[in-house]
Amino acid sequence: MFNNRFILALLFAAPVSLAQAQTCESNFKVTGVPMVTAMSFKTSMDFPGIKPDQALKTLAQAVAAEGFSGIRTDKSLGAVDAYQETSGSGREQTLRVVARKKGKGTRVDAMFNIQQGQVTSQSIVRKGLCTIVMSLAD
Repeated sequence: MFNNRFILALLFAAPVSLAQAQTCESNFKVTGVPMVTAMSFKTSMDFPGIKPDQALKTLAQAVAAEGFSGIRTDKSLGAVDAYQETSGSGREQTLRVVARKKGKGTRVDAMFNIQQGQVTSQSIVRKGLCTIVMSLAD
């Protein structure tokens, strides 16, 4: 039999454990309606001990490795911007990866946007964004 203190301790410890267990994949969110509106795919991850300016070069290299074009790094904004055009229509999909100071580390936010009328697989976007974000863990 469990005593009441043990059960209460588990209940109060659960939110802390869940917060620590967050991953790039679990932070992934999608907004918009396929084919009807523009869609935005976002994820984020915190990296203790990594400075934002150190993270930018690694993130830009990961963006290039994922096949994006027009890669621009803006050190003053802590951002990497890029695009891809895969449909032959001339309508670009945009990517922005931002590295900003959070405590003694860096929070990385990655956003991929597609235009109205375009569709893509959420699992492919999630995998690509997390590959970029998690390049800092390598």
